[in-house]
Amino acid sequence: MPETYTNYVDGEWRESESGETFDVRNPADTEEIVAEFPQSTADDARGAVEAAAAAQEEWADTPGPTRGKVLRATAKRMDDREEELTETMVREEGKTRTEANAEVNRAIDIFYYYAERAMDYAGTRKLPGSDDQNLYTIREPMGVAGLITPWNYPIAIPSWKSAPALATGNAVVLKPAMDAPTVFAKVVECIDEATDEFDVPDGIFNFVVGSGEDVGTAIIEHEDVDAVSFTGSRSVGEMVYEQATDAHKRAQTEMGSKNPTVVAPSADLETAVDIVGGGAFGVTGQACTATERVIVHDSMYEEFVDELVEYAENLDICPGIDDPDMGPHVSRGELESTLEYVDIGRDEGATLEYGGERVDDGEHEDGYFVEPTVFADVESDMRIMQEEVFGPFVGVTSYSDFDEAVELANDVEFGLSAGVVTQDHSEANRFIRDADYGVVKVNEKTTGLELHVPFGGMNASSSETYREQGEEGMDYFTIIKTVYEDY
Repeated sequence: MPETYTNYVDGEWRESESGETFDVRNPADTEEIVAEFPQSTADDARGAVEAAAAAQEEWADTPGPTRGKVLRATAKRMDDREEELTETMVREEGKTRTEANAEVNRAIDIFYYYAERAMDYAGTRKLPGSDDQNLYTIREPMGVAGLITPWNYPIAIPSWKSAPALATGNAVVLKPAMDAPTVFAKVVECIDEATDEFDVPDGIFNFVVGSGEDVGTAIIEHEDVDAVSFTGSRSVGEMVYEQATDAHKRAQTEMGSKNPTVVAPSADLETAVDIVGGGAFGVTGQACTATERVIVHDSMYEEFVDELVEYAENLDICPGIDDPDMGPHVSRGELESTLEYVDIGRDEGATLEYGGERVDDGEHEDGYFVEPTVFADVESDMRIMQEEVFGPFVGVTSYSDFDEAVELANDVEFGLSAGVVTQDHSEANRFIRDADYGVVKVNEKTTGLELHVPFGGMNASSSETYREQGEEGMDYFTIIKTVYEDY
């Protein structure tokens, strides 16, 4: 039987005013309904914001160590439910069991990390310019944080927004993506239990499920929302940023990218193929940091393409519950978008070396499966090298000298994650210096992040306002007060 969820507002689970619901289905087997959620309205969202605003001041006055205890208790409950959370993500989002479990543990660690940081994040003491004076800064919460999160990392991204917001004394209203809200609804259950344990105010965390047009817009535009944090597509992110800033709110948007990996002649071929293949086809390519462009030195180009094709051919594609190499797309729309870009690549004159077909035989019949796709003979100005595909899709081009490689890497509007595979220390450092990306990796795949360091993009990948994760993730949700105290 599918699970049934409602919204979580002011410390209780509430039905939507609309009375309408929608089903969340398993992308590996669309006959299976995973959960049922309310199709919420703008009024539902406004009610959640009002609850958050009413609770925020008392939560801000709650000592940091107590806020940390609430986050720690949440993490402990998540840890106790690790297997349940993992299986839920596999069934509703399509990740393989290994990928889903890694993300669940990352979310648990995020809550533990910010639980500790809640105790010591307050401000800094400075040396004054005169005697008999104290000079210091205080970090105060922004107020109510409106969080809008995507489906592709449905527990990690809501966690890395929610935990620092709560740790710093903000109240939260979160709208998850409708394709995969169930796994974080279970986290909300953990938050609910933790807040009850420590008798903190109802309303500090609120969870409303519905469309961006209705719920998202109402959150962004509400006068009691002080900061908006969004992760998702570029087109939606630009609208969110405009709406939020027009309403004079602090805004943070992290959007898409078209991430490159440069393969230098000094690279070990097998290592380079593993790095590119993992970055391109892991999590079915459904990551904003996924590798989509590969820039390979002339001397090894043909051999690299052959080896990458062999890598793709050997990937096991099946339902994530069986823990294959690659699971399905999250939805029919995402599958059709990837297949459309395969057609675009052919029309542009690129060579389809492997893949590009839907997999719909046997156990794949009712799922959104697609072969990993490798294009060669691509040019930098082709659409398949400029527009984010968000699937297991990669284009390979060549270069003759390293300056050309860096130029090709930067030849897009985006700038989130870039990699170089090389044994040349000089090349590595030149790439670190010259790549216009918020994350640069040497001899690593473009996906995969540490939680205690900043994350965010440049150029069209980001609003370039504040970074997420680490201490910088807390900075976004606070404002500085400077204190001069004579004595």
